[in-house]
Amino acid sequence: MRPGQDLTFRVSGQGVDTFHAHLVRLRHGDTTPGGPGFRETELDSEVNGVYPLLDQPAQVGSFGRIPGARDILRSPAGSLTLFAFVQPTADGTRQPVLSGWDDATSTGVALVLTDGLRPALVFGAGQDSACLTAPTGLRAGTWYALAASWDGTTGQASVTAVPVVNAYNSRFGRVVPNPVVEVTGALAGPPEIPAVDLLLGALDTTDGTVVRGGYNGKIALPAVYRRPLTGDEVRQLAGSGKAPAVIEGLGAWWDLSTGIEGTEIAPGDRGEGERVAGSLVNMPTRAVTAHNWDGSSYNWTAHPELYGAVHFHTDDVDDTGWAPTCTLSVGAEMPSGVYALRLRAGGFEDHVPFLVGAAQGAEKSIALLLPTASYQAYANEHLGSGSPIGQAVGGHTPLVQPLDVLKLEHGEFGRSTYDLHVDGSGVAYTSRRRPILNMRPRYRFTHLGTWQFPADLYLVDWLTEKGYEFDVLCDEDVHRRGVDAMRPYRVVMTGTHPEYTSERMLDAFEDYVVDGGRVMYMGGNGFYWVASFHPEKPWVMEVRKGEAGSRAWQAAPGETLHSTTGEKGGLWRNRGRAPQKVFGTGFTAEGFNGSSYYRRMPDSAEAAVSWVFSGVGEEELIGDFGLEGAGAAGQELDRADVRLGTPPGTYLLASSEYHDDSYLLVVEEIGFMYPGLGGSEHRDVRADMTLLETESGGAVFSTSSIAWAGSLSHNDYDNNVARITANVLDRFSTL
Repeated sequence: MRPGQDLTFRVSGQGVDTFHAHLVRLRHGDTTPGGPGFRETELDSEVNGVYPLLDQPAQVGSFGRIPGARDILRSPAGSLTLFAFVQPTADGTRQPVLSGWDDATSTGVALVLTDGLRPALVFGAGQDSACLTAPTGLRAGTWYALAASWDGTTGQASVTAVPVVNAYNSRFGRVVPNPVVEVTGALAGPPEIPAVDLLLGALDTTDGTVVRGGYNGKIALPAVYRRPLTGDEVRQLAGSGKAPAVIEGLGAWWDLSTGIEGTEIAPGDRGEGERVAGSLVNMPTRAVTAHNWDGSSYNWTAHPELYGAVHFHTDDVDDTGWAPTCTLSVGAEMPSGVYALRLRAGGFEDHVPFLVGAAQGAEKSIALLLPTASYQAYANEHLGSGSPIGQAVGGHTPLVQPLDVLKLEHGEFGRSTYDLHVDGSGVAYTSRRRPILNMRPRYRFTHLGTWQFPADLYLVDWLTEKGYEFDVLCDEDVHRRGVDAMRPYRVVMTGTHPEYTSERMLDAFEDYVVDGGRVMYMGGNGFYWVASFHPEKPWVMEVRKGEAGSRAWQAAPGETLHSTTGEKGGLWRNRGRAPQKVFGTGFTAEGFNGSSYYRRMPDSAEAAVSWVFSGVGEEELIGDFGLEGAGAAGQELDRADVRLGTPPGTYLLASSEYHDDSYLLVVEEIGFMYPGLGGSEHRDVRADMTLLETESGGAVFSTSSIAWAGSLSHNDYDNNVARITANVLDRFSTL
């Protein structure tokens, strides 16, 4: 937010009728003993007050909406066929594939998958609704040509599913027997088609309630025919794998290979009815392989016809759809900083954080760039409750808090890019238009300790305590404005864990340093994963976990390119942009069972950089204290490496040592598995403090540890971690 803009808050809750809201400025969030504790400043504001607390349902589950089911399904004698290529990925009670159905009145027609993934035609006119269900189910992870037909002349109905399997497109190959599934029977009709929309992956209601997506799996080439199809014709469609227009009687169809970067459902170019476009709701996954993917291309931008599918999930979330509760007008009297609307009701307290940037032309010399892209990547992560290896990675039992329980109770708040959908596929999209419970000032991540936003408040607190005047930037500022967002500042400090970054953000950092800007990289595992933002919905960010990196999931074969931009996902290192090339260091190890310290290296005595250690003894251990595992070198660590692009002439100022074997070398460094990859044995398990300078006067100082900032407040802010940080900031901001 910037002065002159309005910020709308949307609140939902249960148990009481009202809540109290108060604007606060945040400073420190960690309540660990030995630190400053929780710090906030209450502010006078027109937004302060008591508001009604409404229990607002949330939109959850993705689906497609095409207006006007009545017109689309209209045909002579009521005869029709609902058709689509489908690949179900999880079982469920009733999973709608294609429907013109009102669940409130039991009217309409729908092609669904019932228990055991048995395909069925649901057919109804109120109390006379009926269902024709196949006796056997489909196999999860396998593509089928699926059709449900009704003959208005004879009253006969049929459901047919023909496998569409090649060597690439399904979980199992052609060596596994996969019979045709079909059933026929009489259904009284015609159905009463209600005034609803035609939906993909959901059932509509005319009573105004929230539509919930109910299908897990992929859908391609959905179509409606104005006559019944025979089993042989369904087999013909399965064999061709092409657009439904190869069979006569087509009323309408939709080409999901068009506009993959957006949310439109484009109508096909042939059919007897009107060409009606639709839209995708709640961000189902696009740029996924379809029934006809044959391994001949791994690039949807070059061959979109092989990627004409959409992967729907019952737990997709884009926007909860809550009504506005109150609005804050950000005035010129609000200086740049970190704020929150504090909510209190029934003995419960919550903070909804937000950032305020500087007014244009009023920037200070120092900017703290908070990694909001990484906040989104971790938003509502379930590593403690949903990851079977989370405890092993963290090195200790999870620390469960009330907000963790609330996340489990409210799956409609959505998941993080570290989680899996209910069908086991990875979460590729993350939205900020939903409650993000783990980005609160007091929150401690179950295995990781203070992490992301709460950890970045260490920097806010130290800068404030030491009297520095600074502005707050965020990743979206830099992504939207490029290097222009950074140019007004003499020095830019990063947050503790800027892990996710877009190409434009990387370009901005590099341009800024080359043009003489100074960067203080105050964390570890930064600039690691490729991130992109949706062209229509800038609040949605995309991540595709590729074939390398410390990843919670791996994209399916053929699905590593982002749908939003078409660029290759995964590690920036694998795209030729290792973070060492700009920041001097890059990710090398992680561990969460305590932190260590740094020891000065010979370069630290060089006259050109000795000022970094003014007030610090030559043999003094740096950061053998702190709120993050009792040390400044911990959680995730970076190292310098000329093989990965650390610039010649970079000063190696200090390195950490004596990490235990819960710290392991990152997987992208390992060609073969062998003993000795832990902190007690491998030389690359360390954090390197570095300084590099450019000919233009630009410079980058890197701490290379997430835990560094947690040591700043030790001994009432009088310690060598704070001293080194101040030495660098003073030099960078004044010379």
